[in-house]
Amino acid sequence: MLSGNANTLRGMTDAEKPLDANSLQAHAAARLQLYDTASHAVSRFVPIVPGKVGIYVCGATVQSSPHIGHIRAAVAFDVVRRWLLRLGYKVTFVRNVTDIDDKIIDKAAAAGQQWWERAYFYEREFTKAYDALGVLPPTYEPRATGHVTDMVELIGRIIDNGHAYVVRDENGEPTGNVYFDVASWPRYGELTHQKRSAGVDAAAEADEAAAVADRMGPSVDAAGGDKYNPVDPADASPDKHDVRDFALWKSPKPSDPPTARWRTPFGIGRPGWHIECSAMSHRYLGDMFDIHGGGLDLRFPHHENEMAQTKAAGWNSAARWMHSAWVTAKGEKMSKSLGNGLSVPAVLAQDTAWVVRYALGSVQYRSMLEWSDQTLAEARSAFGRISNFIERAGIALADFGGQPPREEITAVPADALPTDFVVAMNDDINVSGATAAIFTAIRSGNTLLASLAAESGQTGSAKGGQTGSAQDGAGQADQTSQAAADAPTIAGAEKTADGATTEDLLRNTLISVRAMLDTLGLDPLAEPWVGEAVGTGSISAGAGPSEHEVLDTLITEQLAARARARKTKDFAKADAIRDSLNAAGIAIEDGPNGSTWSLA
Repeated sequence: MLSGNANTLRGMTDAEKPLDANSLQAHAAARLQLYDTASHAVSRFVPIVPGKVGIYVCGATVQSSPHIGHIRAAVAFDVVRRWLLRLGYKVTFVRNVTDIDDKIIDKAAAAGQQWWERAYFYEREFTKAYDALGVLPPTYEPRATGHVTDMVELIGRIIDNGHAYVVRDENGEPTGNVYFDVASWPRYGELTHQKRSAGVDAAAEADEAAAVADRMGPSVDAAGGDKYNPVDPADASPDKHDVRDFALWKSPKPSDPPTARWRTPFGIGRPGWHIECSAMSHRYLGDMFDIHGGGLDLRFPHHENEMAQTKAAGWNSAARWMHSAWVTAKGEKMSKSLGNGLSVPAVLAQDTAWVVRYALGSVQYRSMLEWSDQTLAEARSAFGRISNFIERAGIALADFGGQPPREEITAVPADALPTDFVVAMNDDINVSGATAAIFTAIRSGNTLLASLAAESGQTGSAKGGQTGSAQDGAGQADQTSQAAADAPTIAGAEKTADGATTEDLLRNTLISVRAMLDTLGLDPLAEPWVGEAVGTGSISAGAGPSEHEVLDTLITEQLAARARARKTKDFAKADAIRDSLNAAGIAIEDGPNGSTWSLA
């Protein structure tokens, strides 16, 4: 929705924000460790203002359709944000929109469009992609064109402080070009540890930096003949004092339309790329904020220049800089300019949004993500395991309220989640470890489902799709006791067989699993996932039979026949039933309480 400032997209009202019900920080918050690009180290996260966190993430340059290389960064920082919310922090999350840029102007002209028309069209495409993949709307989403006045004021501060210069013509009139004077700023390079030099040496170091960029891969926004971060024409100007100097404001090109020009004290022109984020982050987060995020390709020169110009203006910069790694395809970074970029609509035409979200967030944010058939197959398998447990648990708890409501899931604080999940998330958002904790809890939940089936004396029922012969009393007690020991505790529930029924333990496990998934943006019963189908069935929050229940009835009849065959030592028949189910894509797992099935 739009805020009072028509150039700023307002994300959510306070009432709409998830997980903010926790007014106090969880004890786990004190143990959060995050990586900082500037220090090259993982360190304890301490917010500037107790209880509050300010995050600025560089958003898209809306020149064309989004692909999953763009969206990976959005998903990565969405998970960071969700964990901070789960820890009890009040998070202000700002993600900008770059809606004025050489590429936007040039592509619009080639397509016979107004530049602002093109920018708005693709801004909406990005928003649709974020929404489809469950990325929470930002608190504020400012457009660059709505903050030109802020940029002009900021450039004036930098000039007044002696760290920028205005290029003038032969008559002494400002040309519209303003450059940051790198030589005047001794701390330049502190983010990426660039060495300071000048003249020819500086050119050599720039070449080395470009060589490093070549080895790492091209920018997701690269375009044109030079696929590796093509320079802004203004940055190649002979008017610069030093090859390292970069444009804060630039005069218009002859082809620039009149609507893409602003009149300023230093001449007519438009903003340089780097100045935009300094102005907008300061506008919404103040003189210093906690985290500045973005893709790895933004480290240099964009974030290096941003840090320098912000501090040169007399402001503090972000306390911590975090960068998400790239999506790669066959080992090479995914990019439209390389011809291997996959658009979000194309990917969603092949798989559900939940599966794509899981795949994009399946590794720690600083790790490269290889996009392949195997990655997607693993995500589909994960959905099958997760949805199978959640749906069967909800059915088994039908007489005890069924699925817990969303409000109960979002109210679970970090301190009530399983220790291994909390430890993983506090370890620089180790998503792989957190996912392992989720599947550990699911295995515990499946054991409880088997116990319920055995307690009821049924060989497979709609309660959980379990089958097998009933155990003697002592064996059942041992199994329930072990399940109780393994089951997660939620909101102070006792975790003993004597103090809680199997249904209590199952419900606690279900809440725990869904709360952990919700922290990763993957609770299947949350928007926008409700009703997404994979394979033979779908998860539904409502009552009534599902395709899964029908399938369960058919399979459990077969499993019951197999159990009878095994009991009479007719192993050939038992094996034949198992083989026929396996051939149909049904995996059978035998346990002490009987057999369970899942989609292979």
